[in-house]
Amino acid sequence: MPSATRPADRYSPLYLLAALGAGGIAVTFFLWLMFWVPHPDRPVPVFEDIVAAFGAGDWRAQAMIGTAYLGIAFFAFQHYRLLIWNLMQLSRFKRTADYAALCASNAESQLMALPLTLAMAINVGFVLGMVAVPGLWGVVEWLFPGAVVAFLAVGVLALRQLGAFLGRVKTTGGFDWTGNGSFAQMLPAFALSMVGVGLSAPAAMSSVPLISGASIILATFFLVASAVVGIVALILGVHSMMSHGVSAEAAPTILIVIPILTVLGILMLRVGHGLHVHFGVHEAPGDMLLLLTKIVSAQVLFGIFGLAMLRRTGYGARFLSGPENSVGAYALICPGVAMGVMLQFWINIGLVGAGLVAKFGVAFWVLSALPVATQVWMVWLLLRLNRRHFARPRVGQPVAAQ
Repeated sequence: MPSATRPADRYSPLYLLAALGAGGIAVTFFLWLMFWVPHPDRPVPVFEDIVAAFGAGDWRAQAMIGTAYLGIAFFAFQHYRLLIWNLMQLSRFKRTADYAALCASNAESQLMALPLTLAMAINVGFVLGMVAVPGLWGVVEWLFPGAVVAFLAVGVLALRQLGAFLGRVKTTGGFDWTGNGSFAQMLPAFALSMVGVGLSAPAAMSSVPLISGASIILATFFLVASAVVGIVALILGVHSMMSHGVSAEAAPTILIVIPILTVLGILMLRVGHGLHVHFGVHEAPGDMLLLLTKIVSAQVLFGIFGLAMLRRTGYGARFLSGPENSVGAYALICPGVAMGVMLQFWINIGLVGAGLVAKFGVAFWVLSALPVATQVWMVWLLLRLNRRHFARPRVGQPVAAQ
């Protein structure tokens, strides 16, 4: 076989995180439209709302909308391009001895990156539909059952993969405690949470109580499943790190709690909205402010802890700017994206909703600069990692170790 000419030629299922990160960034651009474009008659902005805002807005509003569209289009394209590439590579990878070795080790849980990214692909598809398809809201109730079926299919895949992994380690053993010095085993919880947040969309947006109620029930199941799996993996990871230290190459996984909390937080907001509209369960703005503040607080704590571990292991100097490459570096994208997303919800639903900050006032834009800065940082990081892993080296240039 020909020798590898770039790091991505040595395939790992964690390259699915490159597609996941691109999809997440596309969603961050949609949030500009979600929170900065008026949509009084709908829970989310659609094509008609955006066109009306563009026509009525000044040059700043038009520049914002244009930038959001460009960001959504570019990163959605990157998401699907990288997803297709991963599916092709994964199909080949399954026929190799490396795949058999992966399925006999702790790394088998990496395969959960597949349902995680597939769930993101469905979400990105809905974003594209809302911003680009005229009249979509008129037929959206017909789309919700299909979306539920699609997310359930991904959820079944995730549960089967998790069951295969747990069944193997519980019956035959072989779990390597010394090599578990990270939160890598929380990837299944992340996948389950992404399925759950997708299933929760009809809860918040459907006008049909049956569809909303079914969505609430199914989303709650995956919320509980994600929480249970995540708590167990968190305890095991902390125990292993306290006993054997942090695995330097897997250090970015310490930040995985941040995207899990963001996804579950959005799930709870959607379920709460559905309960309010259809089932008489009312939450005051202060309740949402408290919920979102608790989530942001936990994320900040894990962020401080995770960044400290990255510094102590010299991760950036080795795998971001140094001579080594690690596919695990893509695990840094989702925490940054998720932190920015949750800050948007905290500002717009928490602070503005509770009346602490005036919409579009000076304080509002000062605070909004934080998620936007995080978003720009993640755009830079994703493009940098893609260059390191996917670009062909120049003639005579050695390929860095992976």
